[in-house]
Amino acid sequence: MTSSADSKFSLTELTELVPATDNPEYLQGLGSELVFTQTVTGEYLSFYWQEAEHFGLTPDQLVGHGLGEGFGPAALNPYLGRVRRVLDYLTPDRFTYPFRFGDQYLLFDLIVSPILTPSGIATTALVMGRRLSTSGRDQGVAVEADFPRHEAPNSDRYQKLLTQIAWNIRRTLDLETIWQQTVNGLGKALGVSRCIICPYESGNSAVKVVAEFCQDQAPSMQGQTLKIAEEVHVRQALTLLEPILLEQSANTMHIFNGAYSGQEGNHSSNGSTAQVLEGPKQSILMVATCYQDQPNGLICLYQCDRPRMWSEAEIDLVRELADQVGTAIAHATLFTASQTLANQLQKVNEDLVQKHRELEEASQQAEEASRLKSEFLANTSHELRTPLNGMIGFLKLVMDDMVDSPEEQHEFIEEAYDCAIHLMQLINDILDIARIEAGKMQLELSPVNLNELLSAVENFSQRQIQAQQKNLNFEINLPPTYDQIILEGNYQRLLQVMLNLVGNAIKFTHEGGITISAEVVKKKVTVQNNERPGMVKVRVADTGIGVSLDKQDKLFQSFSQVDGSRTRQYGGTGLGLAISQRLVEAMGGVVNFYSLGEGLGSTVTFDVPLFQEPIMSTTTSLNESVDLLVERLPQ
Repeated sequence: MTSSADSKFSLTELTELVPATDNPEYLQGLGSELVFTQTVTGEYLSFYWQEAEHFGLTPDQLVGHGLGEGFGPAALNPYLGRVRRVLDYLTPDRFTYPFRFGDQYLLFDLIVSPILTPSGIATTALVMGRRLSTSGRDQGVAVEADFPRHEAPNSDRYQKLLTQIAWNIRRTLDLETIWQQTVNGLGKALGVSRCIICPYESGNSAVKVVAEFCQDQAPSMQGQTLKIAEEVHVRQALTLLEPILLEQSANTMHIFNGAYSGQEGNHSSNGSTAQVLEGPKQSILMVATCYQDQPNGLICLYQCDRPRMWSEAEIDLVRELADQVGTAIAHATLFTASQTLANQLQKVNEDLVQKHRELEEASQQAEEASRLKSEFLANTSHELRTPLNGMIGFLKLVMDDMVDSPEEQHEFIEEAYDCAIHLMQLINDILDIARIEAGKMQLELSPVNLNELLSAVENFSQRQIQAQQKNLNFEINLPPTYDQIILEGNYQRLLQVMLNLVGNAIKFTHEGGITISAEVVKKKVTVQNNERPGMVKVRVADTGIGVSLDKQDKLFQSFSQVDGSRTRQYGGTGLGLAISQRLVEAMGGVVNFYSLGEGLGSTVTFDVPLFQEPIMSTTTSLNESVDLLVERLPQ
């Protein structure tokens, strides 16, 4: 990279030079290809050009003559207008302009600087430049016509631009909006090829382009990174907090793995091949955004289509705007951090509220469980006393010889026996639920004949219906098969489940009946690491009092009954369904309860795995059934 001027003098030093107009050696010593001085009206005061002899020119031919005679600007008036603004505002200007010599048009890159007198007034200008190309008349005029007309750099325009851009970025606390408003405002105001902005935090090794203003002809840099260690000028801008002006020393721009680099060469430091974008010499202006003297971003402006001399007014505009953008970025960052903290605090508060709610629910559940256990103990004590009192009463009558006949004595003993059996069932229920709650209930599974199981249930049910003097229908429906339906389960526990379900159905049904049915579901299942051919779904349906929909969730809770007020009327501990559910689940099945509401009856279903697949008479031909039976016979 080189400085913004090709001579060995800075722009400020050029304004202080008072050259010897009659000394060509002095002009040649300024180190520029073309050097001349002129008046505001366009008269040559001195002249030096390295190629003058090649074109047949001598200083004597030009000095004292107007710029429009022989060698001079193609369009004199616009050129003099630019020189006049340089002298009026005492600000150097750099631009490209065509000169005419005969039929040839020479395109020059010029720097026009005011020459100050001791009184601080400038009436003459120093022009330094270099020839870019030689062309015909038409092309030269076109170049001059297309060159943009700049307003006076010290006019109110820049202040208005600064105010407008600053107003746009102050209207929001959104970082992305601030970034985009900044690059759009600066890019359009200064007419640059590209304007980018990169956020920066202390300690970062690279900055990323997060917003970009880009003319159509310029390649995009959105999302690319600038490595601070490799970019000297980026590091200088972030360290010095002053605008950095530079030009690329070659007509190339390198992108290494998506990161722009102004350094020459075609390979990155890690050995990867660089993409080279050919283009004209470009001018770059970099300035860091900062807050409280700490950098928080970087603004870069690129003029890619031509060299550009940044005026003092433009540099001041970018510097002032960078300060305001830095403040806006700091405020937006603080706002974002506060929003994040607020969201985190809100999340923590919500979590605390949720935990408090969960603790309250757990406390309520504990209180409810305690109440249910207290109610259970009260009901259980009543349930235990009832058969115990019956046993004591009947045995007392027999012992006191209060019987009239041997038949009556036998009847009293049978009643005492029934009370003892009922008492034992209650005690077994209490022990079962205690073992289940403690996780000590272990079942050994073996083949169980469904017909034998239902036969025992039928005998129990008939005795119960007679004992309770209820006129109820009792049916058992089995699927048609050619062989027995063999289940895999624990016979005693399956019988306990069936007796619990049928006993409840009889207890809560006053008219109608109870129906037990079974259905074979052919779907392979795995129980205790053994694959079984399917399940048997057993249904116990009654036409009893039913259960309302809002109370059905209490049915399978331990120590709970749907309506505690009915305990005295129907009896029971409220453990039957809970125990049945746990026993069926231990055998690989599921218990479900269905009721449409009070007075509409109930249906309880449970699944039990099949030990072997039965031969269904409705889906298998006779020959196939015989073949299957033969296969199952012992050899």
